[in-house]
Order: sequence, then structure tokens, then C-alpha cells
Amino acid sequence: MTEPLSTKPVRIIGAGVAGLCLASELMSRGQRVELHDRHDEPGPHACSWWAGGMLAPFCEGETAEEPVVRFGGEAAGWWHQKGVEVTQQGTLVLTLGRDTRELDRFARRTLHHQMADADMIARLEPTLANRHRRGLFFETEAHLTPRDALAMLRDSLAQQGVAITRTMPVDQNPNGGTDGEVDNLTIDCRGLAAADQLDDLRGVKGEMMVLRCPDITLNRPIRLLHPRFPIYIVPRGDGVFMLGATQIESSDRNRATARSVLELLSAAYALHPAFGEAEILEIGVDARPAFADNLPRIRRRGQTVFVNGLFRHGFLLAPAVARMTADYILNNQRPEIMDEDNR
Repeated sequence: MTEPLSTKPVRIIGAGVAGLCLASELMSRGQRVELHDRHDEPGPHACSWWAGGMLAPFCEGETAEEPVVRFGGEAAGWWHQKGVEVTQQGTLVLTLGRDTRELDRFARRTLHHQMADADMIARLEPTLANRHRRGLFFETEAHLTPRDALAMLRDSLAQQGVAITRTMPVDQNPNGGTDGEVDNLTIDCRGLAAADQLDDLRGVKGEMMVLRCPDITLNRPIRLLHPRFPIYIVPRGDGVFMLGATQIESSDRNRATARSVLELLSAAYALHPAFGEAEILEIGVDARPAFADNLPRIRRRGQTVFVNGLFRHGFLLAPAVARMTADYILNNQRPEIMDEDNR
């Protein structure tokens, strides 16, 4: 049985999407927090900086386990409640003519979509008129701009007196210290950096790009299915798009490969040739933290609770994971994704 929480602040280490969401959730319930990170604001050092920001649980259900779909259903409402601009225009899934079987397979594996013919595609996305004959439309899905969302949470917490402290707690020890106790409960949200304590945590490399292409207007995220390199394109406004993302079993966070860049750009060009004239604003690389089944975990050791393994579903799953972690800390409710570790 979890010991009742003391009146002392809960320390959260890591100010990426998981740490910021948890801090916001706890503060909204009246629990004081301290937020520690080696950087004093969100930035390119964190994989959440490079996220697509798609709140698309039904599309993710094509490959993800059932909890991702269920937990992800909370995301759009949670982010909206926090004051983040959420655009709910759905998701359009397309394929090239030679790959129509991919669309049929995607339809069989997902829920809450409708078939889109050429006329419907043209109504939804006039820029793509006469270019695609069939698609799937997931009307209830949404998206946000990750960097704006992170800044919104950071600023809201700062207004409540919670600033990101770059000094790390000197008594941080996931096993509770040599005496078995630490002053405060600590929540470790360090992402892949926590592999120094979680030996079953792995990195999944993702490469993505930010493009400017004023000749194209999209109203919603587009997923282009391809047998080898499926991509997504997320509109950011003013002719700017996020293009991603590769998924490579590697913890490398430093280099984008020529092959990946070529494949991403080739797929974007196949969606619409105007992307061939796009300006490349950024190329991003990072490694997403994941466990073997690509589902998140809440794991307690002593006075440290590890919250990790969001994989590529950071903005989609962080709200539900924050809720479950807060319920566990404040109300002793065992989370569905609790992973006991008695070491």
C-alpha cells in the first residue's frame, strides 16, 4: 500500500511534455510541486519539441495497443481545458493509387472513420483536389502545435509560482537513498535519460522536418500511407508544415540520415509536387523513450515514481498518464499502467 502523501512539495524531474503535464495536473488539484530540469525552458533538447502534435487516437490504433486509443481520447479535452489552442478538423488518411491495399488494411485496423471519395477529399482539402481518389476521414481527431502547448504550460505554472529550476536535487536517488527515505516524493519524468535507472527503457529514433511551402494550404493533418515510409504532414499555419517521422530502433539523437531525409521529402512530393519547392526550415532528430510494448509505465521504487515510455504518443497520452499519476499520488489509486518494481 502506498504511503499517504506528505504536505511537502512533490518534486518533478524533467520538464518535457510528461513533466509539465504532471505538474499542471497536480497544481490544479492543490498539490504543490517543484519542477527541476537541466534546461530552464522547453527546447530542442527534448523529444517533445519535435513532436507532430497529432491528437489522433483512432489513427494510432492501426498499430498501437488498445490503451493508446482509450487514453488518447482524453487528450483534446485536457489540452483545451489548459488553454492550449486545439484544432479539431479531423485527420485525412490518403494513399497513392498503387498502394490502395494499404488504405484497406488501415481501415480494417481502425475505428470511427468514413470513406472519402475524390469529391469529399476535394471539399476537405481543395489543394489536393483531383490528386487522390480514395481516403479515410477521422472526423473527431485533432491537433495542436507542440511548442506553443509546452510554452503555455510553462507560463501557466510560472504564474502559479512554479518555475523550472536548473539545479537538480542533490538527494535524488530512485531507491530512496542509503537510509531508505528522501525528504520529498520525487517523480522522474526524464524520458530516455532515465535509462540510467530503467534498464528496460529503449530509444526509438525519429527524424522530421519543418517546411515552408506557401503554395499549399492544408486544414488538418494528412497521413500518407506507404509500404516502406508512411508519413504525416501537420499544418502549422502561414504555409509552415511539420513533416515526419521515421521510426528507427536506435537511441541516436544527433544525426539525420540522407536516406531518411530523401524518403520523407519524396513522400511529401508524392502527396503534392509543390512540396518540391518547399523551404526546409529545420531538420530535427531525437529518440523517443519506449518500453518493449510501446506502452507507458508508472513504476515506483522507494520514494521515487518513474513516469516514462510515452514512445511517439507524448502529447496524446501525457494527459491521461498525468491524471493516473496524480490519482496514485494523492488518492492511492493504483494506475492501470502501474509496473511494480521492488528493487
